[in-house]
Amino acid sequence: MKVNRLDHLVLTVRDLDATVDFYQRVLGMQAVTFKGGRHALTFGTSKINLHQAGHEFEPKAAHPAPGTADLCFVVDDPIDQVRAELRAQRVEIEEGPVERTGATGPILSVYVRDPDQNLIELSNYL
Repeated sequence: MKVNRLDHLVLTVRDLDATVDFYQRVLGMQAVTFKGGRHALTFGTSKINLHQAGHEFEPKAAHPAPGTADLCFVVDDPIDQVRAELRAQRVEIEEGPVERTGATGPILSVYVRDPDQNLIELSNYL
């Protein structure tokens, strides 16, 4: 077997509305509702399914919990512009810009937290 790409992942969240607001307003993702009233966020060719803590869909992770994710998103905008947009949205930058290693090479990243305190890395490839 050879894995080709990541299609979607699941975040367990405390507050669906706060999560959707953050990912739409700050990161420009699109909110969607699909079969069974399930909620997700889409961007590029990927999707984040959202599970309300305590009301997760089956099957699920063995120990789903809000605030346990550490995600890296590659952004098209230069990191200096990303930093300015984050400041304008009053989103605290936890760290960065710092050089890291992405899946295909060196990246320049800034780190923020979403409403559940998941660590969100926003990166440009160098």
